[in-house]
Amino acid sequence: MNLAQLTIPQIQQGLKDKQFSAVELATEAAQFAAAENPKTNAYITLSPDRALATARLVDEKLARGEDAGALAGVPVAVKDVIVTKGVRTTCGSKILANYIPPYDATAVERLEQAGGLVVGKANCDEFAMGSSNENSAFGPVRNPVALDRVPGGSSGGSAAVVAQGTAVVSLGSDTGGSIRQPASFCGVVGVTPTYGRVSRYGLSAYASSLDHIGPFGRTVEDAAALLGVIAGRDEWDSTSAAAPVEDYVAACRQDARGMKIGLPKEYFAGLAAETGDIIAAAVETLKSLGVEVVDVSLPATDYAVACYYIIATAEFQPHAG
Repeated sequence: MNLAQLTIPQIQQGLKDKQFSAVELATEAAQFAAAENPKTNAYITLSPDRALATARLVDEKLARGEDAGALAGVPVAVKDVIVTKGVRTTCGSKILANYIPPYDATAVERLEQAGGLVVGKANCDEFAMGSSNENSAFGPVRNPVALDRVPGGSSGGSAAVVAQGTAVVSLGSDTGGSIRQPASFCGVVGVTPTYGRVSRYGLSAYASSLDHIGPFGRTVEDAAALLGVIAGRDEWDSTSAAAPVEDYVAACRQDARGMKIGLPKEYFAGLAAETGDIIAAAVETLKSLGVEVVDVSLPATDYAVACYYIIATAEFQPHAG
């Protein structure tokens, strides 16, 4: 198997056809991550025993003809600001270098219930404060696309492991761009869900009223699959939304014709030509698919950064869990 090329649907089909087992996937993922990590430093902690334990449960369910879950056998990495029971959570800080959480974050609990294999904890800027992943106490993360470049941050490790192929999907957190920006830097898909779509229980908060947990994947469909698993109301997070969880994978497969997308004119002020050309090409692709693209204005954009720094610095309180 070539783990770096596998998608979630391919893993599901491979398990169904008995091309490989979940235990084999977990073993390959652990070995691959250990071998590749010195190049990028994308993981702080590897958890091969945990991944193998879940993999055995997946294989047992499959042997009984049971549904093993939407993420059955899928190697997943978790940003190291999201707590994992029995596996240290450092938040990229020496303050928590030996902290072993006594419980799992809701997002982690849900992905494992769906058969996901937690292969390790992804490196990040200390307490998620940074945009280059150079500010981790455990060393900077290098971009697997170009090792002399940063992967973005603060979820740089979560983006890097997916780009590197040592995880198929991963969890990151976003307060002011920390999923979106590293996804762009590493050339992968990153989704920052609507606030409250995913429970923040077990996320070491940067700024509670701005924080989101969201997925990384190499394809839109893989990111949608992970989001569908972790989304939904959680009694442990009063800010989580009670809205029904849609079938995001099915939505990915729908015809885009008839959709309407707005382009805020304020976002294009001072944009570098190279970036603008890429966006323009994407817009033309959307139009060719039957999407209606309209210009819109968000006049409060000029105040966004100032508001962010007021809220984020006022709310920041480093802790785990």
